[in-house]
Amino acid sequence: MNDISEAAKAVVRRNTEEVQGGGNFALFEELFSDDFVDHTPQPGGTPDKAGARALYHRLREAFPDFRPEIHWQATDGNLVTTYKVYHGTHRGEFLGVPATGKEIHFETVDAMRVVDGKITEHWGVANLYSLMEQLGARPQAGGR
Repeated sequence: MNDISEAAKAVVRRNTEEVQGGGNFALFEELFSDDFVDHTPQPGGTPDKAGARALYHRLREAFPDFRPEIHWQATDGNLVTTYKVYHGTHRGEFLGVPATGKEIHFETVDAMRVVDGKITEHWGVANLYSLMEQLGARPQAGGR
């Protein structure tokens, strides 16, 4: 693997572990490019750095013990794909669901492009259906 791929993996790992997992928002400001673009923003979010920051804050407020577990990372040049499972305790409102106190976990696969040590782009898929099911907010069959 080349140096660019290794450096990009390290940036994404720091974001996952120290920002998402540790709440280090000073590091968020360092790691994310000012012209960051999220190609898959969450509902109600914006596809920019402010939107990513707001999502991370919402996750940490809803799940104060939010912690990621990286299972694997793969690279294609400066594009890093990560499969991880998030864990936490639901202590605040999330996606319209008030705090339940339930322990949750959900899987995510995301790809982040890293240029000059900064995250410039993101694409991701999170298993929010599983999360909502764990929170007791799963839609009933037949739309009821």
